Amino acid sequence: MNLSSALSTLQLRGCRLQGKFPDNIFGRSNLQLLNLLENEYIDGSFPQINVSSALSSLDLSLTRISVHLDHHFIRNLKSIKALYLSSSNFVGSTLALLGNLTQLIELDLSSNFFGGHIPLAWGKLEQLNYLNLRSDNFMGSIPDDFLNLKQLRRLDLSYNSFEGHLPSSLGNLKQLSYLDLSTNNFTGQILNEFTNLTQLTFLDLSYNNFYTLSSLGTLKQLTVLSLSNNNFTSRIPNDFGNLTQLTSLDLSNNNFQCRIPSFISKFNLLHSLDLSSNNFSGQISVDFSNLTQLSKLDLSKNNFGGQIPSSLGKLEKLHFLDLSFNNFTGETPDGLFSLTQLSYLYLSNNRLIGPIPSQISRHSGVMWLYLSHNLLHGTIPSSLFAMPSLQVLLLDNNLFSGHISQFRSNSLQYIDFSHNKLHGLIPPSIFKLENLVALILSSNDKLTGEISPVICKLQFLEIVDLSYNGFSGFIPQCLGNFNNSLALLHLDANNLQGTIPSTFSKGCSLRYLNFNGNQLKGVIPPSVINCMNLEFLDLGNNITDDTFPFFQETLPELQVLVLRSNKLHGFLEGPIANSPFPKLRIFHLSNNSLGGPLPTGYFMNFKAMMNVGLDMKYMEDESYDYSDKETKMVCEDGWRRTKSKGKKDSEEWS
Repeated sequence: MNLSSALSTLQLRGCRLQGKFPDNIFGRSNLQLLNLLENEYIDGSFPQINVSSALSSLDLSLTRISVHLDHHFIRNLKSIKALYLSSSNFVGSTLALLGNLTQLIELDLSSNFFGGHIPLAWGKLEQLNYLNLRSDNFMGSIPDDFLNLKQLRRLDLSYNSFEGHLPSSLGNLKQLSYLDLSTNNFTGQILNEFTNLTQLTFLDLSYNNFYTLSSLGTLKQLTVLSLSNNNFTSRIPNDFGNLTQLTSLDLSNNNFQCRIPSFISKFNLLHSLDLSSNNFSGQISVDFSNLTQLSKLDLSKNNFGGQIPSSLGKLEKLHFLDLSFNNFTGETPDGLFSLTQLSYLYLSNNRLIGPIPSQISRHSGVMWLYLSHNLLHGTIPSSLFAMPSLQVLLLDNNLFSGHISQFRSNSLQYIDFSHNKLHGLIPPSIFKLENLVALILSSNDKLTGEISPVICKLQFLEIVDLSYNGFSGFIPQCLGNFNNSLALLHLDANNLQGTIPSTFSKGCSLRYLNFNGNQLKGVIPPSVINCMNLEFLDLGNNITDDTFPFFQETLPELQVLVLRSNKLHGFLEGPIANSPFPKLRIFHLSNNSLGGPLPTGYFMNFKAMMNVGLDMKYMEDESYDYSDKETKMVCEDGWRRTKSKGKKDSEEWS
């Protein structure tokens, strides 16, 4: 690289450089600023000699250039004022030596995972106004000397393992405008430590163990305040009403126990308000109509009651609204569905009644709509299926009735209409939703018709649950191999006939397969062994006529095997594999015609059944959790004792 000796500034940020960076560039006599940020494919090393004495700003963040923090490094950077070494390649680091760079104004050492304590020697960096130690694995308490850096304006100590109480000397940093102490192990009370920090505009104390909140009311310049994920209790202090410059307030995941204070309505600059996962209660009396800039409001997982405030329908910039997991009653305010900017609406797990408002047809921007677990009734409006941006539609666990209308938009990815009173045929248009990932229509009792083979054109489908309905006809053979993403196929309790699909191919991603309670006959297909991730297999209560499927012994993840109430016959002589059913927890074979000696070889290998401490959970989605408090081998109806003259008692299958 041929560069002029007069070069004073070299900005190469994000240039996708590769190979070794030339050492001689560091020695350009007039070089004052060198920025190599975000060139993760260049390597080399910072030289120990011949470094420009004029160098005042150096950024090697997100590169592979190795840095030796030793006396040579310190001597070479005697004029340095800004040093950025985030996500760098340190060798033989002696962090305390950085305390000798007394002209430093800005220092970024984030994301280096040093460990240990903050060196006391850094207390000499009296000119610092910016210090970033985010994600460095520092531990212990913050040293008092360190908090004498009275010129600091920005301090980030987040994502470390600091602990103990905040030192009172924190109040010495009167110039601070930005302070992030989140994701540590700080504990105790927040009393007067912040009283003098009147220049703060950003304060994040989230993800710690603070439990008492006294006064932050003097911080009148705050625009961002996050106290989430602590142990705060009782009420929000009244002096919070002074924080009228707030644009973002996050108090989520605490234990505040009160009503929403009325002074919230004065925060007319708020863009984001998160009070979720607390114990706020009572009817909401706050007038939200003054919060005209609000784009995110999360009040979920509290104990709010009464009707949803109609003033929410006046928040024209609202983009995200979550009122789920409360005790709201009454009908949904009409104005809520007229908010043209609203993309995410969560009203699930309340006690809302009435039909879905007709105004929803005008609400074309919504992407995720959660109305599940309420008392909503009536038909599902056909206009809902024409919304061009709708991706997720959860209407499960309500009282909806009638037919499912034709789908006129192709954007839907996740549909859950389960646990309602829907009836009739599945509209053919549902199989044209080419982006569909989940189709859940279970427990409607009266959905009928055949399962169209066209379903196999849905290449992104991961979840199909049509259980507890009245579907008839054959299971499409193509369901065994139409894509490599299908993880759950649940057709339990229908009137399906024919045979089990025999086309499960290599690469099968199925983890949950349930055909229980149908009229399936024939054999259990050996191709099931291609589903190496299978955890749950239930073929019970059918009329399959086969011997025991020994090939299933080799399924490495299988935890539940239910073959009860079929026409299985022959001897169960296994095991055949060396380590059969390594994770099996539930084994249900009753009401078959199996015979022969008790298969003790299996029992001795059921290691997972012997570990009663394991959490019996199959499938990560709690909606498809097949759990029990204890491991069980269910054979209660399948054994009989016979006695033979001159021989010991033997046990056989009935």
